[in-house]
Amino acid sequence: MRTPIIAPSVLAADFANIQRDVEMLNASDADWIHIDIMDGVFVPNISFGLPVMKAINEHATKPLDVHLMIEKPENYVEAFKKAGAEIISVHYEACSHLHRNLQQIKALGCKAGVAINPHTNVQLLEDCIGDIDLVCVMSVNPGFGGQKFIENTYKKVRQLKEIISDANATTLIEIDGGVNKENAPKLIEAGADVLVAGSFVFNSENPIDTISSLKSV
Repeated sequence: MRTPIIAPSVLAADFANIQRDVEMLNASDADWIHIDIMDGVFVPNISFGLPVMKAINEHATKPLDVHLMIEKPENYVEAFKKAGAEIISVHYEACSHLHRNLQQIKALGCKAGVAINPHTNVQLLEDCIGDIDLVCVMSVNPGFGGQKFIENTYKKVRQLKEIISDANATTLIEIDGGVNKENAPKLIEAGADVLVAGSFVFNSENPIDTISSLKSV
């Protein structure tokens, strides 16, 4: 089985000790640091914005994987690039001109990702899959951490993998929401490349060991 890329989500970190938690991720087997940006409009929650992300970037030694759960992401991607983003994912549901959004992100020198909500059909990405570096499949409804994993995700991952293979694309599949040691092997088997884990990592007794256990599923 392939070794997954592990991207712990700092949405579940202790914001009062963000430097400590980022340094813990630096010292762990994590590959990326996943940052959820929420505007309270596209999703019913507000997380944090550019100032906190800049603070994370000051201490992070791993690539910042930024997931924009916001309306009109085209107005903000340049600012997030300047704040340290290496991968920027925008939501399919928030983009009227997705191809243009992807080109904008790539022109900034970032990897371009597309996130899709649980109700969104993966076939909708078929026409631009060659331009997408990463598809972030939401396996919970976006907005809050600690939700229960949606079982239909395995089917979506297999369908998406087929689309990527048929197009000879190099797109990575990322799973975000409810990932744990039980479902991680099944997700990798279905075709996932990147696992985002928030509560499962930060609520565990030993986050470094928990990250290592996900890396070695």
